[in-house]
Amino acid sequence: MAEKNTLYKLMILYMLKSTDLALTYSQISDFLVGKGYAHFFSLQSSIGEMLESSLIHEETLRRTHYYSITPEGEETLQYFHENIPRPLRDDIEAYLKENRLEILNEYSVLSDYYKDTKGSYKAHCVIREKDEEMLSLTLTVPDGKQAEAICRQWKEQSEEIYELLIQKLMK
Repeated sequence: MAEKNTLYKLMILYMLKSTDLALTYSQISDFLVGKGYAHFFSLQSSIGEMLESSLIHEETLRRTHYYSITPEGEETLQYFHENIPRPLRDDIEAYLKENRLEILNEYSVLSDYYKDTKGSYKAHCVIREKDEEMLSLTLTVPDGKQAEAICRQWKEQSEEIYELLIQKLMK
């Protein structure tokens, strides 16, 4: 069983190293559990252990967990890369290629909201390209429903809003 858990960890590290974007838990699960490589509880355990040993980093935005490989994880993968059978590496690469657009959209357009110390709500909206923020916008609104609506609409309209801002500011 320990050997399987090691393979799950190496597969996760390989996934994270093979893309220049952070992956969500559901994207990792979609591949490992969806393809029958791992069980849900084994995946959860593997991710928890890798977080504890600093092989991966977790960032949480609006109840979505994003994972990226750390330098320690890259070093580990470098040593044990060959322990992942070639067909599994090919399968990981194919999954990432097939789902690239979805992964890119999930990571590139982010939003979250929170209640500030004055009782207002802040809706924080971001557009990223690779690891660079292209736009970061925080709007203060009086209630949580408005903040939630802004975050929901951001996914759909962020590109249009970005273009509009650029046009208006470049005049």
